[in-house]
Amino acid sequence: MKKKSYFCRLYNLILYIMKNIEFKTVARSCQMDELTQEERLLVEKAKESTKLSYSPYSHFAVGAAILLEDGSIYTGANQENAAYPSGLCAERTVMFYANAQNPSTPVKALACACFTGGHFTRKPGSPCGNCRQVLLETEQRFQQDMKILLYGENEVLIFPSAKSLLPHCFVDDDLNG
Repeated sequence: MKKKSYFCRLYNLILYIMKNIEFKTVARSCQMDELTQEERLLVEKAKESTKLSYSPYSHFAVGAAILLEDGSIYTGANQENAAYPSGLCAERTVMFYANAQNPSTPVKALACACFTGGHFTRKPGSPCGNCRQVLLETEQRFQQDMKILLYGENEVLIFPSAKSLLPHCFVDDDLNG
């Protein structure tokens, strides 16, 4: 009994010493008609690009559109492969293409839309962890936030930056210890 009591007290002491840290993120929920003309155009381009998806395995088409600081827009879609890790998400497809074509032009905004079962998803889809890291690296590269718009039939979520999708993120400064 004494041994168990000791470990219970030790466990309680550890819980007392540890502290909880909360990470909060901010997003705005709105309808399509509440978007600016520029935001609406970008979301429409993302929706259109779901038609370019190659998703014979998941049947989950994702389209993405990027608005660069110079006003140019690029689109991309997810590309699957039977060897799943060989495919690529829409967000990275379009980001890598835009960065390859315009390596010195910052990204102003990115919009994503998901289509499955004959319709767009009711709630907004969200970028995977790999895509979030690439979006974050792009912000770091240009030292400028990019707005993220995630489309769903019921609402559009607008995040002020990729950092808001990836709190407590790993960035280049972390490589220096």
